[in-house]
Amino acid sequence: MPAADSTDAGPDGTPAGPADAAPGAAVPANDPAPAGAGSAGTDAPPAGTVEPSVGTVEPSAGTDRPSAGTVAPSAGTVAPSAGTVAPSAGTVAPPAGTGSCGGGATDRPAGRPATAVVASLMLGMALVALDSTIVATAVPQIVGDLGGFSVFSWLFSGYLLAVTVTLPVYGKLSDTFGRKPVLLFGIGLFLLGSLLCAAAWNMAALIAFRIVQGLGGGALQGTVQTLAADLYPLKERPRIQARMSGVWATSAVAGPALGGLLASAAHWRWIFLINLPLAAAALWMITRHLTEPVRSPGRRGPVDWAGALGVFGCGALLLLALVQGGVAWPWLSAPSLGLLAGSAVLAAVVVRVERRAEEPILPGWVWRRRTIAAVNLAMAALGLLMVAPMVFMPTYAQSVLGLGPVGAGLVMSVMTLSWPVTAALSQHVYRRIGFRNSAVVGIGLAALVLYSFTLLPHPARPWQPALIMLLLGAALGLFQLPLIVGVQSTVGWAERGTTTASVLFCRQVGQSVGAALLAAVANATIAARLADAPVPGLPRHLDDVAEALAHPGLLPPSAADHLRAAVAAAVEHIFLGAAAAAVTAALVLLLVAPRRFPVLPELRDD
Repeated sequence: MPAADSTDAGPDGTPAGPADAAPGAAVPANDPAPAGAGSAGTDAPPAGTVEPSVGTVEPSAGTDRPSAGTVAPSAGTVAPSAGTVAPSAGTVAPPAGTGSCGGGATDRPAGRPATAVVASLMLGMALVALDSTIVATAVPQIVGDLGGFSVFSWLFSGYLLAVTVTLPVYGKLSDTFGRKPVLLFGIGLFLLGSLLCAAAWNMAALIAFRIVQGLGGGALQGTVQTLAADLYPLKERPRIQARMSGVWATSAVAGPALGGLLASAAHWRWIFLINLPLAAAALWMITRHLTEPVRSPGRRGPVDWAGALGVFGCGALLLLALVQGGVAWPWLSAPSLGLLAGSAVLAAVVVRVERRAEEPILPGWVWRRRTIAAVNLAMAALGLLMVAPMVFMPTYAQSVLGLGPVGAGLVMSVMTLSWPVTAALSQHVYRRIGFRNSAVVGIGLAALVLYSFTLLPHPARPWQPALIMLLLGAALGLFQLPLIVGVQSTVGWAERGTTTASVLFCRQVGQSVGAALLAAVANATIAARLADAPVPGLPRHLDDVAEALAHPGLLPPSAADHLRAAVAAAVEHIFLGAAAAAVTAALVLLLVAPRRFPVLPELRDD
C-alpha cells in the first residue's frame, strides 16, 4: 500500500521577452506578461551569472552553447565542421563540460529515442511500481512461512525508506556521472535484492533484502523520470510522462491481484522471482541501446559523499519516526522524540556540510529558485493528500459500504483510469494558460472533489465514491504532469537529475507525513465517537476496532451501525484534511511560483 507555468511555449514556439528567468536561462517562450511583471517573480541568478541582454544572438543550430558563467570563445575558435554526425536515437544530451549546457543553459533532445530505450524505461518504472503493491496480498502466506507477524509492516516501510532517502543521492550522481551508469547500477541492485528476497530464510532477512531492493528502486524511480525529459523535447514530454503514469496506474491495479495469484497458485517467493527476467531484459536493452557522450574527467567535481551520508541518515531517521510513530510506539514516547531530535540535528549538520561542498548532493538552488521550490512544496502536498484515497478509501469501502476486497479495490482503482488520460491531454491546457495556471486549475478541482466526499449520504452507494475517485484522478492528472514537465524544462542537463529527484523526494516525504498526520486524525475521531457512544457492545480500545470491523456480526446491530458511522466520520475528516492540503498546494503555486516558468529554449535541427 501506501509515480511550464505557461509552457511558456506558445503553439508556434517563438521566444518572448525575458521575465522570471532562471539563472543563466534564455528567455521563456511566448506567454505575454502583464505590465510591470518583468522584475516581480524573477528567479535570482547566482553570483557571477550574467543575464542575457535583449538582442543577444542565439547560437546557430548545431553550435554548442556555453554554460552559465562560461566565457565566450574568442575570435578564431573553430566551430564544429559541417558534416558532424548527429547523435543516434536513444542518445541523451551530454553532461556539462562535454559541449552541452550547464545548469541554466540550453540542451538539445536527441530526436525521437529508440523504441527499445522507451520500452526499457517503462519496464524499469513497472518494476518499482509493482514492488510497491505486489507484496501486500501475499503477506498471509509470507508470515505463515517465515513468521514475524509483529514486524511484517517493515516489508513496506523498509522499502519506502530506502527508495525515499536515496532519491536525492541518485539524482546528483546522475548529474555527475550520467544517467546510464546510475540506471544500470539501480537495476542491478534491484535484481540482486529480488533474488535475495526470494531466498530469504526468515522475516528479518526478508526485510533486510527488501531494503536492498529499495536502494535499487530509488535509482530507477528518479533516473527514469529524468531520462524521459532528456530524451523528449518539451512538446513531446507529456506523451512519455503520460505513458509513465499509465504504467504506474496499471501496476497499482495489477500488483495486488498478481501478488495474490502467485502466492496462492505457486509460492510467495515467485513475487520476487518474477522480477528477475523483467530486470534482466531492462538491463540488456539499456546497455545495448542507450548511449551517452563520455564526460570529460577534468570537468567533473568531487562527489559529496559526506553530504550523501548525511542526507541518507537524516531522511532515514525522519521517515522512521513518521512511519512507526503512533504504531510501534506512542508519538510522545522516547523513541519518537529521539528519532525526531536526531533527524533535526542531522539536518543542521547536512546544511553545514552542503554549504561547504563543491558539488553538494542537495544544492541550495533547489530551494532558492522559486519555480523549483514551489513545485517541491506542491508535490509534498500531493503526497499528503494521496493518502486519503490510497490508504483510507479501501477501508471505507469495506467497513462502511460492506464491499469485499475486490470491490474495494475497484472503487479505489478507477482513479487510475482517468489520471493518465488527463495527463496526456494536459499539454493542450498548459500550452494555452501556462504550466502554473494548469496545475492550479487541476488542484483546485481536486480540492472540490475531495470536499464533495464529505457530502455523501450515509450509507453511500458504491458508485458514488467510485465517481469521486474517477473525478479525482482526472483533476490530479491535470495537476501533476504540468508541474513535472514544467520544472524539468527550466533546467539544463546538468541540473535535471537533482531537480527531478528533489520533486520526487518531497512527494515521498509528504506521503509519509500525510500517513502519520491523517492516521492521527482518524484515530482521534473514532476514539471520540466510541467514548460518546450511546449504545453498548462497542470495542473499548482502538486496537480492538480492526477486529470488530472484520467480524461485525459479533457485535449487536446498533453497535455495528455506530461503529460504521464512526469510521465514515473519520474518513470524512481525512478527506477534509486532504482538501485542505490541495488548497495549500494551490496557494503555494499562486504565491511562490512565478506566473511564467522560465523554460529554456531548445536548439533544434531546423
